[in-house]
Amino acid sequence: MANIQFTIRRATQADAAAMGHLGALLWRAHHQWDQRRFTTPSLNAEANYSTFLVAQLTDENAAVFVAEQSGAVIGYAYAGLEPGSFKELRDPCGYVHDVAVLEEGRRTGVATALISAATEWLAAKDAPRVVIWTAEQNVAAQRLFERLGFRRTMIEMTREL
Repeated sequence: MANIQFTIRRATQADAAAMGHLGALLWRAHHQWDQRRFTTPSLNAEANYSTFLVAQLTDENAAVFVAEQSGAVIGYAYAGLEPGSFKELRDPCGYVHDVAVLEEGRRTGVATALISAATEWLAAKDAPRVVIWTAEQNVAAQRLFERLGFRRTMIEMTREL
């Protein structure tokens, strides 16, 4: 693990372009892993994802954190409080919806710090547990999540019709 200096903070409107770029990278990676399961990234993926994440900044039940290195955003995490769901057979919880880090920030502790910030925020909001999803092919993320104490609880299976 490389030793880099970074700061974790709440995202602001000024981070819109960087968050859009990272969100689009996340979207494209998922689509590349499974083009039938994940939606095709739009032509304006960066702008669309930026608009989505910026809208979350004013939601009291959501939080977006960024990792900043030398004035540049190199990663973000998006978390939110979710009500109980009969469909998912679960009580209310916190979700870490997105974690995305630029290649140069991977395996440096950035993702761990982002997930920690998100889970601390969720704990402060009295979430009884945190749920996180990952693509089947994203083995590196699965290993990270397991190291951080997450356990497997569901396996999604998809069949095309």
